[in-house]
Amino acid sequence: MKRIFLIVLDSFGIGAMENASDYGDSGANTLESVVKSPYFSMPNMAKLGLFHMDGVTCAERSGQPRAVIARLQEASKGKDTTIGHWEIAGIYSPKPLPTYPEGFPAEVIEAFERQTGRGVLCNRPYSGTEVIRDYGQEHIQTGKLIVYTSADSVFQIAAHEEVVPVEELYRYCQIARQILQGEHGVGRVIARPFVGKEGNYERTSRRHDYSLVPPCKTMLDVMQEAGYATIGVGKIRDIFAGRGISEYVYTQNNADGIARTLEYMDREFEGLCFVNLVDFDSKYGHRNDVDGYAKALAEFDRSLPKIMEKLREEDILMITADHGCDPGYTVSTDHTREYVPFLMYGSSLTPRNLGTRKTFADVAATVLQYFQICPDGLVRGESML
Repeated sequence: MKRIFLIVLDSFGIGAMENASDYGDSGANTLESVVKSPYFSMPNMAKLGLFHMDGVTCAERSGQPRAVIARLQEASKGKDTTIGHWEIAGIYSPKPLPTYPEGFPAEVIEAFERQTGRGVLCNRPYSGTEVIRDYGQEHIQTGKLIVYTSADSVFQIAAHEEVVPVEELYRYCQIARQILQGEHGVGRVIARPFVGKEGNYERTSRRHDYSLVPPCKTMLDVMQEAGYATIGVGKIRDIFAGRGISEYVYTQNNADGIARTLEYMDREFEGLCFVNLVDFDSKYGHRNDVDGYAKALAEFDRSLPKIMEKLREEDILMITADHGCDPGYTVSTDHTREYVPFLMYGSSLTPRNLGTRKTFADVAATVLQYFQICPDGLVRGESML
């Protein structure tokens, strides 16, 4: 019974791509920044071969890699969660999703206000924690919704749970998702509920993402059509707008995501368990918190032996990322255009270094070949088996 556990360490880049300057990210390197923290500790990832990858020079190499390793280059035009995960699943995106550095145009905001019956505050790029600090009290007094964006293709709606019940906030996000199509088809509409009093507002774990439907079939669709399980852990279901997912579970944080993954490893199924661990990005990368990022990586690394112990004879563990978000890159708090690591471990695999690959879609090609599924030209990548 074949199973693949594909874990995405959200935003764990390993160095700026050659065209990073086109995205304003020259010199960004998430791994290099966190290695400098006294809290950085990834001995298990090191044994698998993290520091043997092309371009990784921030730590000494010792021994031989225990996994198949590669450095993945993003072929698509973008550096966000949606495009990154879509490419991992086999989709090439030739155009970046729309962004709004000056805020959303009047026709979008007016349609949103009309259909929700609520006014809008902010409507410009903003830090998620700072926007509730600066607009939270006015939101509570007026009932207006805090709408903001970032350098990513996102329409985010923040609301206090005592002012706007979470289910109502989700409904507003669905309205926004229907409005934001075509030329204004942002990658994600995100519900950002928060609680607390003025001066001490705090975002809750009941975030919910509403993504664009993928423009074509992904490896998830093909696997599901072939009768295999396609399990999403974390925000995977949201990223693919529910398509191609046979079963899913949302998670509250990285620790919860790891725990749910371990539970699935004890389950009987044949197919793919696709996991996103988001804290690296949302809690630390975007907040320029180098030490927090390093601690989160160390936490994941400590879980690796248990994950590897649970692998069965025909199981494969894959670890990768979807983009960078260098917490030490003080030019901004946005995602960074970086190469990402790829590690593949299993009893049937011979450790080797595959150098630098041309696209994240090599992951999808590898998954489909392992399950002997012919993609019929669907997936642009090449298998790494």
